Amino acid sequence: MPITLLWAVDVYGRVYSLSTASGYWVRADDTLLELKRVTGGKGRSWGIGCDHHVYLFIIPSETTIRYREETYENQRWNPVDGFTDVLLPTDRWPWSDVTGMNSQPLHSFQLPSLSWEWEGDWYVDQSCGGEPSQTGGWEYAVDFPANFSPDKKWNSCVRRRRWIRYRRYVAQGTWAKIPLDHPGRPPLPLCDISCGGWEMSDQSGRYPYLWGVSQQGQVWFREGIHPRVPEGSGWEEVEVPKEVAQISAGPGDLLWVLLWDGNLLVRTGLSLDSPTGTSWVEVESPAKEVEALHVAVGVNVVWVVTKDYKVWFRRGVNSHNPCGSGWISVGGEMIMVDIGLNDQVWAVGEDRGLYFRMGVTSAQPSGNGWIPVTAQWGSRKEIAAPRERCEFGGHLTEASQGAVLSCTDSDSELGPVDPSANTETPALEASDPSSVPPGAAGAPTTPPLAGDVTETTKEETPKPFIPTSDSFITSLVSDREKTSTPQPSATELPRLESVDASSAPVLPTPDAVGHEVPWSNVDLEGASAARSAQVAGSSAGDSRTAATYPLGLEPSQAVGEEDSPVWAWISGGGCDVDANSQISWLSPTGPLTSSLSLTPVQSAAWSEQQQEERREEISKRPLERSNSVWLRQDSLRWWRDWKPQRWVDVGVALEQSTNSVGKKDCIFFIYYTQYDEKKYLHVFINEVTALVPVLGDCHYAFAVYTIQRTRQRWPLILAARTEKDMNDWLSLLCESCCECRGIKGPPSRQALWSTTCKGDIMVHEPSFSLEATANTLSSDLMFWRQVPGHLRCVESSSLGVVWGVGWDGTAWVYSGRYGQQPTPGGVTRVHTQTDVRSVHLYENQRWNPVTGYTDKGLPTDRPMWSDENGLKECTKGNTHPPSPQWSWVTEWTVDYSVPGGTDKDGWQYAADFPVTFHGHKTMKDFVRRRRWTRKCKVTLTGPWEQVPPIPLSDISVMPCLALSRMEQVPVWALSDKGDVLCRLGVSSLNPAGSSWLHVGTDQPFKSISIGGANQVWAIAKDGAVYYRGSVSPQNPAGECWYHIPSPLRQTLRQLSVGRTSVFAVDENSNLWYRQGLTPSYPQGSAWELISNNVTKVSVGPLDQVWIVADGVPGFPGETPGVICHRVGVGPMQPKGQSWDYGIGGGWEHISVRGNSTEAPRPSHPAPAANLRSPLPPRPPTQANGNAVGV
Repeated sequence: MPITLLWAVDVYGRVYSLSTASGYWVRADDTLLELKRVTGGKGRSWGIGCDHHVYLFIIPSETTIRYREETYENQRWNPVDGFTDVLLPTDRWPWSDVTGMNSQPLHSFQLPSLSWEWEGDWYVDQSCGGEPSQTGGWEYAVDFPANFSPDKKWNSCVRRRRWIRYRRYVAQGTWAKIPLDHPGRPPLPLCDISCGGWEMSDQSGRYPYLWGVSQQGQVWFREGIHPRVPEGSGWEEVEVPKEVAQISAGPGDLLWVLLWDGNLLVRTGLSLDSPTGTSWVEVESPAKEVEALHVAVGVNVVWVVTKDYKVWFRRGVNSHNPCGSGWISVGGEMIMVDIGLNDQVWAVGEDRGLYFRMGVTSAQPSGNGWIPVTAQWGSRKEIAAPRERCEFGGHLTEASQGAVLSCTDSDSELGPVDPSANTETPALEASDPSSVPPGAAGAPTTPPLAGDVTETTKEETPKPFIPTSDSFITSLVSDREKTSTPQPSATELPRLESVDASSAPVLPTPDAVGHEVPWSNVDLEGASAARSAQVAGSSAGDSRTAATYPLGLEPSQAVGEEDSPVWAWISGGGCDVDANSQISWLSPTGPLTSSLSLTPVQSAAWSEQQQEERREEISKRPLERSNSVWLRQDSLRWWRDWKPQRWVDVGVALEQSTNSVGKKDCIFFIYYTQYDEKKYLHVFINEVTALVPVLGDCHYAFAVYTIQRTRQRWPLILAARTEKDMNDWLSLLCESCCECRGIKGPPSRQALWSTTCKGDIMVHEPSFSLEATANTLSSDLMFWRQVPGHLRCVESSSLGVVWGVGWDGTAWVYSGRYGQQPTPGGVTRVHTQTDVRSVHLYENQRWNPVTGYTDKGLPTDRPMWSDENGLKECTKGNTHPPSPQWSWVTEWTVDYSVPGGTDKDGWQYAADFPVTFHGHKTMKDFVRRRRWTRKCKVTLTGPWEQVPPIPLSDISVMPCLALSRMEQVPVWALSDKGDVLCRLGVSSLNPAGSSWLHVGTDQPFKSISIGGANQVWAIAKDGAVYYRGSVSPQNPAGECWYHIPSPLRQTLRQLSVGRTSVFAVDENSNLWYRQGLTPSYPQGSAWELISNNVTKVSVGPLDQVWIVADGVPGFPGETPGVICHRVGVGPMQPKGQSWDYGIGGGWEHISVRGNSTEAPRPSHPAPAANLRSPLPPRPPTQANGNAVGV
């Protein structure tokens, strides 16, 4: 998440900003600056000064705002003086714009404001039409305004050349005054402004629009705002039927204004073609008897504050219906609200404190509670908190038939509360919140902490206040005059199991002042663990151990410091925060409150987790020390996954707990400190989906994927001090994961095998539900464990034969034992394994007319030594092996085997970066590159035995059904030169086989696959597809090749053959299915396109289809390589129906050819003699085409 700013203005006009990456308010550098209102947008903010001027603040960035001024010098030829600036009376100006209609001499260009400065003097553009010119920048033509060209001809009577001068915006990071449009015109006395429109529904990523309201009630639109002209060019008036008091523009195409009479106007017809809209539609105030006070607009939401400080939410608002359909009353009393990015809501309360709406999502746009913005401010880091620190209560009232229903539950309207009534009313706001007064039935109460003063006066006793209606501030003020009531015992808190799912109990938390700050779970998945454990402990344990939740927090004040600001305005339009953001100053408990309990707002936000009984049961165990055993504690480094991202020293612990039936569960804790507050993350081991090492130059790191983090594409990354510590933690966590899932021993014969782009080997133990037609196991729930070794691809069979090919082409066979067939002695055979990979970098050069090709590029060019994409600088000195396990075995050499070819020196040429390169130079090639390569080697141990001596490029093992009985397992392969090989003597007892049998071909091949019934398909290096005929156990090499046409205008690169289906992938990452395969015609009839975005495909013995996708929709920044499963594959639907996206990215290869696990079929009783079964008779089971008994 990028660093963004929240803006606020106090009652004295002082401007403060709060960064999402820090916890401190920062006042504007200009201490004389006084603003009345601020409106924030993406990357910039606008404000109205007390001097009625408009100010602009642009967030500093690495991208400089530059604007190019240009003018054209025009000349005409005469026979006496040649080309001169003496033109004909009908000609254009001697200095003009490109059209020649406007005079633009060099001295006429002035800086628009003091926020700009010139970068240099005027200079002539030496290029013509984007190409270098030797004519001094002159372009010639017969006459004005004919087409100009750099070639001077005998009839060229006029010429022109372009002069360029750049100016740079230098006021980034400061509030700069926008100059007046016309010095002779009085300034517009604006009273409100609002920016928006940068996410128009027609096009995303637009620059913002600025709207303003004058003191006369007129609406104005700022024209000419552009990324290179951030100040705009002028104001345009937009007609309105009535006088306007306030305006609000959303990031999209929503614009609402508030009229002086309290009603609202909605602007319709906003679009890129018509940024000012077309017409106005009037909308009545939420409450007919109370006028509207303030309106705020988001992408698809509208919030309004009425003059009684009630907050209202507009239902049904979107681009197609900008007026919405009805009003809903929301709890809390505010004087103004503002909508930020992601439709998040900020507000200034009646107590002049700042508040944030919790739980605002696309599914619940109205949120579920208010929390204060508690950030430190001033040089002494004071806490700028609301005047009365309290959670807001309230609930939503559904609008009926377009009418407005109020949210009132005071005693005057509902009657007094019966203390004897046994009602379970939640204390604070939840998914369907309401509130109860202190002392009412079901209201939770708390005792004083142990060690506190037991005898206190009533005036000194802190009173826990719970709001009884939306009139929160009124109730708060009225309670100051009442005597406080005694606090009941915490044992009266209801147990979590007895609370309704929609309610949220008030959980007390201890005061942090004067005590050591305990570990607090504030920002992590699965935080309901600590919540349910604390509720269970506080409700059944000793009351002295119960914590209290301080509803009031007085800010500390240092000597000589000012009071905290009294806020008047807030703007979150440029603050990138959502419901899942982990911001320290948006923690519901506040930065000084730490407890294992959760606040009511958090409980409401996580009500869905609260309903999961399994997680509640597990979450109690970390606090039950009598049933817990700490397996290991250590200190690691954690890559913090929010800005600023960096390595943080943390403490980790793996805790194992045992339930009453002896089942073990594990939780992995990560303890860290942020802003002097101790926090922790925890991960349930039974939710871990993968544990993989991460390649790094100086860290022994590994990644932990969970179900949620897999879906979010954001793993938990930790680093150890040494390689041994990393391997120990990986081994311990993997053993714990396997134990929780009941996985024992080496991989089974049915296991799914895969490899990553780093060479890691991963396996998954399939269940019956993995290939079930109904209730299929989701791919992101699969648990992958690592097998020692380093390979490029792996192919398996259900008969216990697993082959792999390294990155250097070496063939390896798996020598470990399987769960179903242990080796003698029960010990896995471990061997030394090596692999060699090549590391590449590119040398880039650009041509110039003086020295030819040199390493002096343009400022916008890629680094002269870079990676293939040119995004990262890679030199010979700073390029290292992939990880500390690797070591160099060669020196840097020029690589001549680059796709596209090279010249004799290894260079490739192109017109510019990053155009496609070719191996020969042409007249239009201004850049060139060549690839340097260096080999590195890794040596490790694993259950892999080398199969010498031929290097391989592809391997395929025939898929078999679970009950197949075969003396020899067919294995086909391709050598690194493209020769077709057949391995003889392969069996379950001898998976390495005995010898290679060469199969003749007319040309080299690049992909091969053998399927059921000994169907052998292959792809030649030119993309031609072939089928091998007459392959059988008696004739393992077959007789001849049959050519099969490829898809039209497509070149296939990889294929996989299953039991009765064939799938292939072409060079454009399209997936194809071969139609018409029958036993009598195994070549099929035609190709059918299934999907795109596919890099590898694997078809199993059940004709199941798995692929490695190039990416996941919605995650454009993810690393290519995502495992996906084809859902809906069956005998009647061999092509399947849709894709299920799993864990990613970075996967290189997958093999499901060993998984013949079918879902068990229900047994049917023998039918009576007079009944006929609706099921057809089951044919004998086929083992790769040969009928066998079952």
